[in-house]
Parts: sequence; C-alpha cells; structure tokens
Amino acid sequence: MPPPVRTSRGTRPAACTSTSRVTSRAAAAAARLVTRLVDVQAAGRVPKVVLTGGGIGTALLEHLAHGPARGAVDWAHVEFYWGDERFLPPGDPERNETAARAALLDHLPVDPARVHPMGADTGSGPSGAEAAAQEYAALLARHARPEDHGPVPAFDVTLLGMGGEGHTASVFPHSPAVYETERTVVAVHGCPKPPPTRVSLTLPALRRSVEVWILATGDAKAAAVAMALGGAGEVALPVAGATGTRRTLWLLDRAAAAKLPRDLTPRIA
Repeated sequence: MPPPVRTSRGTRPAACTSTSRVTSRAAAAAARLVTRLVDVQAAGRVPKVVLTGGGIGTALLEHLAHGPARGAVDWAHVEFYWGDERFLPPGDPERNETAARAALLDHLPVDPARVHPMGADTGSGPSGAEAAAQEYAALLARHARPEDHGPVPAFDVTLLGMGGEGHTASVFPHSPAVYETERTVVAVHGCPKPPPTRVSLTLPALRRSVEVWILATGDAKAAAVAMALGGAGEVALPVAGATGTRRTLWLLDRAAAAKLPRDLTPRIA
C-alpha cells in the first residue's frame, strides 16, 4: 500500500484495493499512528491525539488496541482529546467517548487524567451543550503551553472523518459553526443528521494540529473528497478547512479516491 505523497496541491492520498475497505484503511492508519506516537515519545514529549468517531474511526481504535505494535507505545503518557461529541447522556452508545472506551481506552493502560472527553447531557437537555462547549474550551486553554501560541494545545495528530456532503467533526456546510473564527469549541444545534445537538471543535481549533489525518472510505465520499482537494471553500465544504500546520493526510480507499484527478491518484499495481 503506497504512502501518501506530498504534492504542490496538497497531499496525494494512498489508495487501497482491499475489498474490506474500512478494515484495511483502519489497519493502515493505526500502524501509521503507532509510528507517530513512538516518534513523539522518542523525542521526549507526551503525544496529544484528537480522536474521531464513526465506523472507520472506531475501527482504527480497535486496531490500535489489539494490533501487534500496541506494546511499542507508552499509553500512560498519551493525551486523548475529542474533535466532537454527541450531546447525549453519559455512557450512551451513540457517544464518541463510549465507542472510544470500548474500542481502545478500556483495553490499554492509559492514564485517566490524560483522557479528556467532552461533557455529556446529565439532565440539562440541549441547552446544556453551551456550557459543555465552554468547559471544553477552558480545558483546552489550561492544557495549552506558551509555545502553542494560543488557547489550544498543538495536537500532534487529529483524526477526522467526513460526511458525503463535506462536514467534518460536527462542523456542517453553511452552519454557524463553519463561520466561527474566535471560539475554539462550540455547541452545535439542529444538525442535519441525528442526534441534533453536539459539541465540536471549530476549524480554527482543528488547524492548531501539527498533523490532520482525514479518513474516508466508500464512493459516497468521492465527490466531496475531489472538491476538497480541488480547492473548494470551507463554508460549502468544511473538511477543506481542516488542515494541519505541518501536514494534512487524506487516508482514502480506492472508492473514496475515485473522482480525484490523475495527478492526485497514486498508481495501483
């Protein structure tokens, strides 16, 4: 499987020929993430990772938990954050935190003090999402270092999924969140896909990441992938605005890469 290659137009995605698209891409991304975590720890730092939900995001975490290289990482010295969360009661199976704990965190010797989930609905209803967003923004600010030059830690890797219409995290096209330029975390109401109330990092917060990895599989994502890599604006296609300060990786299978121009598609043997 060829690695992504930097191009003048961005990052050329790796393509996958496996019939098990999600499993193959998740396994490859998990192996790549282990390497990145080991490199950061070898440099004497505690890696900061932003987790994502969804099918491929959860599959990636499962591969991390059970993969052969899991022992290479000192999991007690990894910081875990979330890019967005569904504002539901604690332990709800639809919460990204619940899925991440079941897939990864409950299986590894992580330090609970280094796991930073977003707030849950403890009875407030949708209005409580505003307080949850403010609390998470305050948490990020507390964990930011002077060298981060802002109210958000410089995440080493931010994992993101995307929707067929171009949303990422819980920033949807033409929504109030996509226009946010000052706040790092916002409550999102009236989401076009359930549940309607969420908490999400904003695009400016995501762009504080050293590396952003966008995971996508299937032909339903192909048009949005092509538009994002072709220069679409972030208001219409928020995933186009999720970029890392050093690197942005698009980790795609063959179907998701199907509509890319030839110069952005690697040769597949």
